[in-house]
Amino acid sequence: MAEKRKLRKAVFPVAGLGTRFLPATKAVPKEMLTVVDRPVIQYVVDEALEAGIEHLIFVTGRSKAVIEDYFDIQVELEQTLRQRNKTAELTLLEHILPVAGSTSFTRQQEPLGLGHAVWCARELVGNEPFALLLPDMIMKAPKGCLAGMVELYEHDGGNVVAVEECAPDQAHKYGIVGIGGEVGNGHRITQMVEKPAPGTAPSNFFINGRYILQPEIFSILATQERGAGNEIQLTDAMVKLLKEQPFAAYHFRGETYDCGAKDGFILANVAFALARADIRPTVEEPLMAMLKSLR
Repeated sequence: MAEKRKLRKAVFPVAGLGTRFLPATKAVPKEMLTVVDRPVIQYVVDEALEAGIEHLIFVTGRSKAVIEDYFDIQVELEQTLRQRNKTAELTLLEHILPVAGSTSFTRQQEPLGLGHAVWCARELVGNEPFALLLPDMIMKAPKGCLAGMVELYEHDGGNVVAVEECAPDQAHKYGIVGIGGEVGNGHRITQMVEKPAPGTAPSNFFINGRYILQPEIFSILATQERGAGNEIQLTDAMVKLLKEQPFAAYHFRGETYDCGAKDGFILANVAFALARADIRPTVEEPLMAMLKSLR
């Protein structure tokens, strides 16, 4: 069994090209597209910080420098806000600014898949467990998904993945886990299959883009052969690690929006806007009217 070590670091793979959002992503990284009034990446970082993460590690690519700038001080903007007595806006900027020295950036020079992006963070993670949060997936629940996973990790150690249920006939579209006995606030994972053939899935629980992994995954990824899509697949490496270390599944019961897809991005904007007391009164009736006009 893997030693239970404190979880301090989180990795965010943000090197993707965002081709599904062209032409917008020709100039703006998909992670910087806004849901209501905050970029997608901010929601994911907030989830990590809520869970107690201390060090944010971004695996970037070319044209992603704006993400690094976003998590830095913009002196001219802050000076202008002070001159105009915009205290609320200044407070907001201070709130989203990470603690000095708590962010790191590294490059994934080639688009070789999620497994390769994770491997690119190996020197910054070191010999520690780490969280991995896919930035396309933003989640809405009273308690953040990663916070629930951390509770399970602190109980059981090892590796943890968050899962949700899909319709059984849709399981072939996802990475699916087999579920065993209860452990803490989750279940033991018995197997993992990436996009199983229709009718062969061990369950309808799919991996939703949140992971807590032990550093031994890096040595597996270093020699991992390319899999589906001719890319280095993280799931393939986790299958190998499962033979050596325990994995547990945390069943997330909130709402997940895939902001890497147009429909998920639109639904996220609607959901988070309606959850805002300062916005809902002005948008709810027009939205209802739009829906009524389409019937």
